[in-house]
Amino acid sequence: MTLAEQVYHQMRQDIVSGALRPGQPLRLEAMRARYGAGFSPLREALMRLQGERLVDQIALRGFTVALLSLPQMWDAVETRILIEQQALRLSIAHGGDDWETGVVAALHALTLAADRGDTGAALEDRHRAFHLALIAACRSEWLLDFAAKLYAATDRYRYPALASVSIASARNLRVEHAQLAEAALARTPDAACVLLDGHYRRTATALACSFDPERMACAG
Repeated sequence: MTLAEQVYHQMRQDIVSGALRPGQPLRLEAMRARYGAGFSPLREALMRLQGERLVDQIALRGFTVALLSLPQMWDAVETRILIEQQALRLSIAHGGDDWETGVVAALHALTLAADRGDTGAALEDRHRAFHLALIAACRSEWLLDFAAKLYAATDRYRYPALASVSIASARNLRVEHAQLAEAALARTPDAACVLLDGHYRRTATALACSFDPERMACAG
């Protein structure tokens, strides 16, 4: 992995997690100190993130972390549903024993982390791995690439609400994930896609109810 790729992944995670807040200026001098990289890899990373709509470039002001808004959130959620439903259908059609084993293992790992009470990056890594496992056999690098970008775009809205007891207690996410995996492994694409749609829409609806752009935005 090149230095530019390392910076890209680190900065992307910082934006998604909120460590770099919406509206925050991404001045090259400050970013160089933060990531220990020169201007060239930093600019390359920023341009990639701009292409994913995680970063904005403003004339005469440089780069800033993209702002959050409910219309943009729903746009990303709706698009993510379309992309992942198609990828899920293809995975169900093409997936073999390795795919099934991957789904079972990812669900088990996610369940163990949730049962231990894991939070933050440890839990999120397993959550991401589970959803990736479902579509891993789709045989389309384009679909997987779009899915990864849309996951990051929607995750920006999830992170500020992860600690919300009201959002977590209103649903049994363990059951939702298990039902989704069961439908996929049973090779019932219509049922699996309906479950996936409902899973994402319930999350988005809860996030919309708790959306507070002033709390999420950069104070500077």
